[in-house]
Amino acid sequence: MSAGVKFGCVALDCPDPYGLAGFYGELLGWKIHDENKPGDRWVTLVNPDGGADICFQEDPAYRPPTWPSNERAQMLHLDFDVPDIDAEHHRVLDLGARLLDDEPKTFRVYADPAGHPFCLCAC
Repeated sequence: MSAGVKFGCVALDCPDPYGLAGFYGELLGWKIHDENKPGDRWVTLVNPDGGADICFQEDPAYRPPTWPSNERAQMLHLDFDVPDIDAEHHRVLDLGARLLDDEPKTFRVYADPAGHPFCLCAC
């Protein structure tokens, strides 16, 4: 273990960093960093528990993955543990997510407003 290396954040490319940070902020109950504002090219969603943050970086040429097709394969996805997958299912749809797969019994796959896949897990 290196004493000088600390995991700081996961960064997602997207066309609208502030808007996507708002989506995940609502999902998790986290706040956008006080110094960030609409139009910023880098926006930080601050982890209130002191762990790694989620950051959003503007990429005007961003094209979302086409999961489950590998035409534009996903590079990573985020998993969120939830106590009641049915209640959270409706909430993420209301926030702007799109359902991609609800076949598994213990998790569901969604796309966020920018098209990044993520999962709600009741595992």
